Amino acid sequence: MTSTPHQEQVAHRVSDLMPSLIDALTSLVRIPSIATAGFPPEPLFEAHDAVVELLRQAGVEHVDDLHIEGKTAPVIVATVPGPADAPTVLLYSHYDVVPADDENLWTTPPFEPTLRDGALYGRGTADSKANIVSIIGALRYYRGTPPVTVKVILEGQEEFGSPFDVYPPEAPELFRSDAMVIADVGSVRPGAPTLTVALRGSASVIVSATTLAADKHSGLYGGAAPDARLALIRALATLHDDNGDVAVDGLRREPWTGVSYTDAEFRELAEILDGTPLQGSGAIGERIWSGPAITVTGFDAPTVDASVNAVAGSARAALNLRIHPEQDAATAQAALITHLEAQRPFGVRLDVSAGEVGNGFSAPIGGPAFDAATAALEQAWGSPPGMMAGGGSIPIVMALHEAVPQAEKLLFGATDGYANIHGPNERVLLDELEKAVIAKVVFFSEFAQRFKGDG
Repeated sequence: MTSTPHQEQVAHRVSDLMPSLIDALTSLVRIPSIATAGFPPEPLFEAHDAVVELLRQAGVEHVDDLHIEGKTAPVIVATVPGPADAPTVLLYSHYDVVPADDENLWTTPPFEPTLRDGALYGRGTADSKANIVSIIGALRYYRGTPPVTVKVILEGQEEFGSPFDVYPPEAPELFRSDAMVIADVGSVRPGAPTLTVALRGSASVIVSATTLAADKHSGLYGGAAPDARLALIRALATLHDDNGDVAVDGLRREPWTGVSYTDAEFRELAEILDGTPLQGSGAIGERIWSGPAITVTGFDAPTVDASVNAVAGSARAALNLRIHPEQDAATAQAALITHLEAQRPFGVRLDVSAGEVGNGFSAPIGGPAFDAATAALEQAWGSPPGMMAGGGSIPIVMALHEAVPQAEKLLFGATDGYANIHGPNERVLLDELEKAVIAKVVFFSEFAQRFKGDG
């Protein structure tokens, strides 16, 4: 039977690996591997080649590319065989990054990685190149002979919308495994090991009002001609009560019992202005994870600077609905549509159309991989892990679950809630990265033992 590495042995060995892992992360972050349309593709392929080389240096002999029609960069598929009777662990992350946006908001250039106060700053440090490096670190620790069979899946178009999001069910054998670690998340805060066990679903809706054949002069017609914008605004106001809680029947909301942010932490992370209250009631976790949210993401109207004195003959709004992890997204979308279609603001009928939907995810807990992960995170961080959820969807998680429903899904990683992913001055704490490497090392061993015991 595989023995669990001694705690001091793991910590010492990973500490020895950290200088080279930091160098590897620094080199990866220098590459502006942006898959978004309008950016050059060469850096994306440069990042691909760099990651492949890191895998080979870590003792991975079986490295292939998966090419999917319409995809900018290939998906890296690597396998490290374990013992004959060992379980298989699939590790997922991505090597593309979002654009840096306004570089004037960065303290240091986004693609010139900078060490500062125990953190590495740069675009992609946390999302998600540190997670790739944590996988490399765990493979280096075992020198190519881990106690489990390891499959590594690293894609290059996660941030932009990818055909890979729906590919796994088409080729389930490629993803066949006993446990999956989706390394595209992190802990609720630094020093607090966290497993993400649920993700909210998502649905989009377009709602419009048409009242006039054309806009009309507000002085001549305002007051009697029905203003489409006012009608639509009145209808949108019915989506929430006076506290700001969603007021649509049929949308699931429950208390959140895991770890969460404090109100003060959430205010800081959301950059809520002083004196501005939080929206809604109840605990933060319930509002952002186990309850619905409706956001107006678009509204057709002239800008204030370009406004004209006219009664609007038409108006349109785009809505994004976030859904309880265990509620069917199409059912939730239908509830929102029913609510809007029932409204008659100033007697005006609304047109409502359904957009894309994506179900949420809720991970079963208590299996051998879950128990191994909780033990590994506790050893790495020195305290029992908490359970949190994600307010945003990760489509690949749902696709992997559809492809291999029996595999346990575990979401943990090297980043934390203060990493400022997708924003200026993105960073990863090197101490968190080191702990993430330790957690994967220990998880491999713990899962190998618990899988045999469970069998």
